[in-house]
Amino acid sequence: MGIKILTEHIQQPELHKFEVYRKTGGYAAVEKALKTMSPDGVMEEVKKSGLRGRGGAGFPAGLKWSFLDRKTTNPRYLICNADESEPGTFKDRYLMQYNPHALIEGMILASYALGANTSYIYIRGELFYVFRILERAIAEAYANGFLGKKILGTDYSLDIYVHPGAGAYICGEETALLESLEGKRGNPRLKPPFPAVSGLYSCPTVVNNVETLAVVPWIINNSGDDYAKIGIGRSTGTKLISASGHINNPGVYEIELGLPVEEFIYSDQYCGGIKDGKQLKAVVAGGSSVPILPAHLITTTAAGQPRLMSYESLSEGGFETGTMLGSGGFIVMDENTCIVRNLYNFTRFYRHESCGQCSPCREGTSWMEKILIRLENGEGRMHDIDLLVNISKNIEGKTICPLGDAAAWPVASAIRHFREEFVEHVNRKGCWFS
Repeated sequence: MGIKILTEHIQQPELHKFEVYRKTGGYAAVEKALKTMSPDGVMEEVKKSGLRGRGGAGFPAGLKWSFLDRKTTNPRYLICNADESEPGTFKDRYLMQYNPHALIEGMILASYALGANTSYIYIRGELFYVFRILERAIAEAYANGFLGKKILGTDYSLDIYVHPGAGAYICGEETALLESLEGKRGNPRLKPPFPAVSGLYSCPTVVNNVETLAVVPWIINNSGDDYAKIGIGRSTGTKLISASGHINNPGVYEIELGLPVEEFIYSDQYCGGIKDGKQLKAVVAGGSSVPILPAHLITTTAAGQPRLMSYESLSEGGFETGTMLGSGGFIVMDENTCIVRNLYNFTRFYRHESCGQCSPCREGTSWMEKILIRLENGEGRMHDIDLLVNISKNIEGKTICPLGDAAAWPVASAIRHFREEFVEHVNRKGCWFS
């Protein structure tokens, strides 16, 4: 199964409690960092690790930290983006539910490195039961001297607060999250300025994903160099994958980056193959916003090489023949899946979740949804297929935040790889899948 960093002790009973987490080596990294390392030393280890943001973008975490404006006299903030709203992704919820102290320890380390004395966890509103788990874990950290004034007798102080959102997908975008955290409507901000310069309350701010922060304790305990040895190339370390769809073993898996996609799908250690012995048809590898790939391109690149679970291998070939690792929402579809119906569900979601600030996204997602309804209900026309492609091109790259791209890419890729299915919907006057 390979090395486990975040899930090594996940099956330990009552791991969510401080004393149990402590027995597994918890908070040792905080003791090491605050007593023997400088903030720059912590940041340097994260840079050496090659850790990339696990929320979807895959930007190097240490480099992102280094962008924080250190000359300002304003407060600095660390925000944990726990608004896990990408369809097909549920690994952050899993981590917070069963191992909340790993996140808190990672936040203490990151806050120390950034010089932040106040940090926030912005959690998805539907996960209110996890909100309670986090609040209890934070209270335990305070009670045991790992949060509050002069942590462990050092000069460093930190307060962490949990803030529930109201269930808006757009608040997963970091600047919309900041607007919501400030009590405003969750509309994305124009950039620049970037949050590292002007974020929460116009102060320097870093926003990181749950998984990104939770792995920092391991890096500090073992070194960035040791973390960089795991994985492949610039895809270092391990990755949590939310596996769902037509597979025998759905769930959350921690894999070493570089694992062959085919092994991940068919090995009994992971997905366990396609349910009911059916054939693989397609995979959405990184959550609903990334391009869909047919079976032959998800297991093998266009150049004939085995496709790997890594940022570089999955994107090989660009969007013509590749996709993205994204947030790791791995959705598997069997031979009986209707691609048009699946695309309609995705598009309906993005139309509903558009904040409406940008007209290409606000209007375009609505138009795409209406066209897909026509196709699925037997009222589609042949030119509707190219019209969908045209609309997606007029959305992509023309909005303030990536939601427009997230809505456009699934449409373009579904028609690129499964055009004949859209044609059949027109010819047969509707969907013929059961």
